[in-house]
Amino acid sequence: MTEKLERQPAIFLPHGGGPCFFMDWTWGPADTWNATQRFLEGTSASLPAPPKAILVVSGHWEEPAFTASASARPQLIFDYSGFPEHTYQLTWPAPGDPELASRVVELLGNAGLPSALSADRGFDHGVFVPLKVAFPEARIPVVSLSLASSLDPALHLAAGRALAPLRDEGVLIVGSGMSFHNLRGYFKPDTQARARAFDAWLIRAVESPAKERDTLLTDWRSAPFAAYCHPREEHLIPLLVAAGAGGQAPGERIFTDEPMGAAISAYRFNR
Repeated sequence: MTEKLERQPAIFLPHGGGPCFFMDWTWGPADTWNATQRFLEGTSASLPAPPKAILVVSGHWEEPAFTASASARPQLIFDYSGFPEHTYQLTWPAPGDPELASRVVELLGNAGLPSALSADRGFDHGVFVPLKVAFPEARIPVVSLSLASSLDPALHLAAGRALAPLRDEGVLIVGSGMSFHNLRGYFKPDTQARARAFDAWLIRAVESPAKERDTLLTDWRSAPFAAYCHPREEHLIPLLVAAGAGGQAPGERIFTDEPMGAAISAYRFNR
C-alpha cells in the first residue's frame, strides 16, 4: 500500500545574521533576533504533518546549474566570520537524502532546467542555522539546493514550479534568505523607510494571484528601493523558488519584524 502523505507548503524564511540565534548579539541589543527565533521555533507546529524530508534552497550556495546535495551525512559549513568561537562548534546532525537529491535533479531535468548533484556538499549556515532552531531534533532528512549563479528571476520561478510535485510527496520546500539584505544599511537613518517601502511592495507581489505575482517578482528590481535593499539579490532569489513551488493561489506573509532597523518578512504558499 502506498503511504499517503500530507501536502506540505513552500516557505520563505529569514535565516538571520550569521549564527545570531546562538549568541548574545554584539551588533545591537541582545534581543535583536528574538522575534525571528520565536517564529522559527513555531515552524514545525505550523505544518500539516511532520515532513518526510526538507528541501532547502539557500542564499549561500550558487552553482552554474541548480545543484542538489547528495551526501548521506552532510557536514556543517561554517561560512561566516568574525563571530564567537563557540559558534564554530555548533552541531546539527540531520541526515541527508541522496534519493531525494536525485528526484530533485530528475524534476529539474524534466523541465529542461540545468541541474547536477554534489556528492560532498554540506549544510551552509543558510541551512543549518534556521533549521537548527526550527527542527532541533535533527531527525528529518534534508537536501540543500543551490541557486543558479545567473540569479535569473524567471529561471528560479521555473525551478520552483518544477519542484512543486515534491510537496505532494511529503517534502517541505524552504527558501532560506532575507527579504532585506544590505549589510551596510543596518542601523542607518534612511534604512527603515526604504526597507518598509520595499517590504510593502513585496507583500503585495507575493499576495497577488499567481500570474500577476510571477510577473511582479520577475521584475522585482522595479520595486521601490530594490537596489538599496538588495545590492546583490542572492538572499531574495530563494523566495522566487518558494513562490514558483507555491501553486496558483496567492502567498501569505506569516511573519515580520525590524531587526537592526530593517523590515524583514517570511512567506508561506499553501496551495
